[in-house]
Amino acid sequence: MSDLTSEWLWIVILAFIISFFLAFGIGANDVANAFGTSVGSKVISLLWACILASIFEVLGAVLIGYRVSDTIRKGIIDPMQYNNSEKLLAMGNLSALTGSCIWMFIATLFRLPVSATHSIVGATVGFSLVAKGTRGVSWEKLGFIVGSWFFSPVMSGIMSALLFLFVRKMVLNKEKPLEPGLTLLPLFYAFTVCINALSVFLDGSELLHFNKIPLYGSFILSIGLALIVGVLVRYLVVPWMRRKIIAEITFQVKAEENKCLEAEDEDADKEERKISRAENKKILDLFSRLRRKRKSITLKEADGECTKSLNENGAALDGERHWNSNGNGVAGRDVQLMLLNTEINETASAGNSTTLLVAKPEVEIVEAEVEVVGSNDRKHLSRELIKDKPETKMLFSFLQILTAIFGSFAHGGNDVSNAIGPLIGVWMIYNEGSVAQKAPTPIWILIYGGAGISIGLWVLGRRVIKTMGEDLSKITPSSGFCIEIGAATTVLVASYFALPISTTHCKVGSIIFTGRVRSNENVDWSLFRNIFIAWVVTLPASGALSALMMFLLEQFAL
Repeated sequence: MSDLTSEWLWIVILAFIISFFLAFGIGANDVANAFGTSVGSKVISLLWACILASIFEVLGAVLIGYRVSDTIRKGIIDPMQYNNSEKLLAMGNLSALTGSCIWMFIATLFRLPVSATHSIVGATVGFSLVAKGTRGVSWEKLGFIVGSWFFSPVMSGIMSALLFLFVRKMVLNKEKPLEPGLTLLPLFYAFTVCINALSVFLDGSELLHFNKIPLYGSFILSIGLALIVGVLVRYLVVPWMRRKIIAEITFQVKAEENKCLEAEDEDADKEERKISRAENKKILDLFSRLRRKRKSITLKEADGECTKSLNENGAALDGERHWNSNGNGVAGRDVQLMLLNTEINETASAGNSTTLLVAKPEVEIVEAEVEVVGSNDRKHLSRELIKDKPETKMLFSFLQILTAIFGSFAHGGNDVSNAIGPLIGVWMIYNEGSVAQKAPTPIWILIYGGAGISIGLWVLGRRVIKTMGEDLSKITPSSGFCIEIGAATTVLVASYFALPISTTHCKVGSIIFTGRVRSNENVDWSLFRNIFIAWVVTLPASGALSALMMFLLEQFAL
């Protein structure tokens, strides 16, 4: 090691510290969201979610992360521009890490949904503009990367939407969806394993000697692994899931029947009985926002045994009373509730009074595509009525474990590189004493980045794990499965082509496309606008912070 590099050992130390904090922040947010749905639906415990996420984040970083890290440190800028200026390039990478880290913390403080990918790319451009001006940036490569940010959400969205259409036709729209769903389960698992295996074996890591595997060998290995997994799922997992789901559904039906019988025994004289306050209040709150000219709306439940009429608090009424809306509606317009594949029907309409027949609690409103004609609040009603049948909900809830692991692996392969790309540049310049950086990405640094993300998950992610996407669009287990598969597949494809794209924005694209396919009113476009603005602002903001840091280092440390 030369005396020259010994003089700026402090740069290496700071780069390791800051990159760890950046990885820590990514782990506390992105990874927590990936497993949030599985934990929230009680399919997997919080402990096992953290264990699986830690394992597959590190595996993704080690097996495929080197491609994207090479792009971060050598694709956006030309390192040879800094020949004989090694310390300047090292300070530039330190500035990029600092600018990106500061912006990520600012964005988190203001709850802006920004991308670590966009942040690190912008920060890299920022320091290069200060150090070398416009000639220091590979504008063609940068344009290709930025273009991929617009293309990737669309690609992810299309994949998720097509998969959802397939799932809806083959499973959701069936009268008895359990068996069709179980039949497709081995296919879903095999497809997921095949995509992951291809991403590892195709032009694989030099350090692991996967690059020596020929093209046909990669396909044989990937398809072979997929077939083995498919067979195991077919003969081991499917019978177990069939027994578990049938037992759970039987228990739910019996519990509901007992509840109805108990209610009838307690108040045999009443024609109406009390039903779930939470369920009915949810519907009543929606109707209260419709603010119609009609004077009253009666909600009744029809289950062949019990009929109910509710007041505003969701309580049963003794006589023929109605819930009053008292709103300013649009004169001359009828309240038209058009529901496809549901158990809700308009049973009577006289003057300004409307009576709705509501399905019994154990009958789910499936694939409800809702339009309340003339209402400004129809999207709220649409979201509330979008549910899966109990058996499909349970089936796809178990699939969420698969998609969470898939997403975690893809996230590790792409987003870990955002945190440690500049760090690798600093280390290799320091270790080799040259800006050429000819050696492959060291595995131990990839593991370091993966460990930072995992620690962030364990320390803070455990507290912030929650279901992602409820605000942007209503997500059920079936649509969530399609969203995760589409997004993770897109990220893996991008990682293969060494493109640093955003996992978050791929997921946003999938949520929007799937939401539009499921229901025209099932997307919050105002929230999407805010996400898009934050997306556009991130690159110049992190670039400006990095440029400022580079300017200060040039003035006081060079």
